[in-house]
Amino acid sequence: MPDPQTHDRTDLIEPNAANRYEVSQDDLPLSCPMPGMYLWNSHPKVYLPIHETGEEICPYCGAQYVLKDSVEDVVTLRKGRRQSDK
Repeated sequence: MPDPQTHDRTDLIEPNAANRYEVSQDDLPLSCPMPGMYLWNSHPKVYLPIHETGEEICPYCGAQYVLKDSVEDVVTLRKGRRQSDK
């Protein structure tokens, strides 16, 4: 039975529908399923440390997440500066 609170919403995407998701800095911290996905038929939420490598795979559903920004940009952002600030 569909969740009565979300069954008629058109702004949500089906979780685990794609095998690969491109995410950005705005999506961090990254969790699977992501906000904006139906949650009633998905696995428990798990946080993925994509900021360390630029790629992560969900241990529950196998979805691959790829950070659109380069790993070097992520590292410099974590240090509090961008490459162009040098």
